[in-house]
Amino acid sequence: MSVKVQIRNNESLEAAIRRFKRQCNQGGIFIRMKEGSFFTKPTWARREAKEERKRVIRRAERIRRQARF
Repeated sequence: MSVKVQIRNNESLEAAIRRFKRQCNQGGIFIRMKEGSFFTKPTWARREAKEERKRVIRRAERIRRQARF
């Protein structure tokens, strides 16, 4: 995925760079770069995935409980 930012009329370079960084964050580019920067053991990846599933379930339950009231 590529991110393109065209500088608008009367826009500073700093503002264009901020827009570029925001688009990279939203596109997940920084996360993919960080993931590829070091080796992840398969056991560690499974453990992280399991903990993430638990967090998602807890969050969904909390939202469901709040919606009842």
